[in-house]
Amino acid sequence: MDIYRKRLLWKVLLLIFAVVIGLGSLFYTNDLVDKLKEEERKKAEQWAEATRRLVISDDFEFLFSIIEDNTTVPVILIDEEESILSQRNLPASIATDTLAMVRELKRMAKRNAPISIELPNGVVNHLYYRESTLLRQLRVYPYIQLGVILLFIGVAYVAFSASRMAEQNQVWVGLSRETAHQLGTPTSSLSAWSEIISSRYPGTDIAEELPADVERLSRVAERFSLIGSKPKLQYENLPLLAESTASYLRKRIASTIDLRVEDETTGCTAIPFNPVLLGWVIENLVKNSADAMKGSGVITIRLTEHHSEAVIDVEDTGRGIPRKDFKTIFKPGYTTRERGWGLGLSLSKRIVEQYHRGKIFVLRSEPGHGSCMRILLNKKD
Repeated sequence: MDIYRKRLLWKVLLLIFAVVIGLGSLFYTNDLVDKLKEEERKKAEQWAEATRRLVISDDFEFLFSIIEDNTTVPVILIDEEESILSQRNLPASIATDTLAMVRELKRMAKRNAPISIELPNGVVNHLYYRESTLLRQLRVYPYIQLGVILLFIGVAYVAFSASRMAEQNQVWVGLSRETAHQLGTPTSSLSAWSEIISSRYPGTDIAEELPADVERLSRVAERFSLIGSKPKLQYENLPLLAESTASYLRKRIASTIDLRVEDETTGCTAIPFNPVLLGWVIENLVKNSADAMKGSGVITIRLTEHHSEAVIDVEDTGRGIPRKDFKTIFKPGYTTRERGWGLGLSLSKRIVEQYHRGKIFVLRSEPGHGSCMRILLNKKD
């Protein structure tokens, strides 16, 4: 359990670090953009002043050089009657189209206050301007940069997650096959001994109980064998599986725990599933519910239907699950028991979602008021 909390903490810290870097980059770029914007306004004011002095000064060459030096800031000069007198640094598509230039003038008026040019004869012209293309690109650049970085991180995360998942699948398959193989030999030997004991000592307790235990070992070996391969799904009777699993478990949980099966389906008698594996999932959920109780309570296996899905709810009156652990409980190694391995729910999730293409999740739970685990299975293959 601690390993998942530590991993979550590292993810949060890395996210905070990335946000700090991103915000720092944005603040720095915006500050730089503001400074350049101020410089461009000064350049526009200088251009306006040169235009005003051009009327009264004899130094035409110097003033024309100032006007010509503006090669970046788009400007439009109008008179008091809002007639366009001149423009500079506008795209050719706008500069040659009067209507387009009028629309550009309105956009400039919305973005920046015009610079007034008072001429000696009392006429007042107005100079409108907007940010240069370079400044606008610089304003957008950090967002594009962050977007590319986030895209790269996202692709890398998906690739590494897929690689890690593939490795985990290989480990699951390898361990399952090896476990099934290791159980197979002694189980066969025990089966032979069971037959010998039954024939020599008929009617004794050992003759009656040993075959059941051997059958149990054979069932475990079969489960691991199916986990290590791709099991075939066949149309089976779901209510019958639920009832047989409950009958098997009633003898193996506390007698003070009431295990019930409620079949509320209407014709949902046959759906595609593997009875050995799905029965294992229900068994895991019921055993977890029994462990969550203090020796007594009610566990209900409820079968219902929802559109194209069959629904299996395993509800108990145990101690409940904290909301923050709703997803963590399905991760390998998570357990609240002192000697638990934390593999039951992880295996259950693998069986339901990978082999049956269904879903398993915590439907509802509240500490001290029980839990309800839900399995969704497709009615059709």
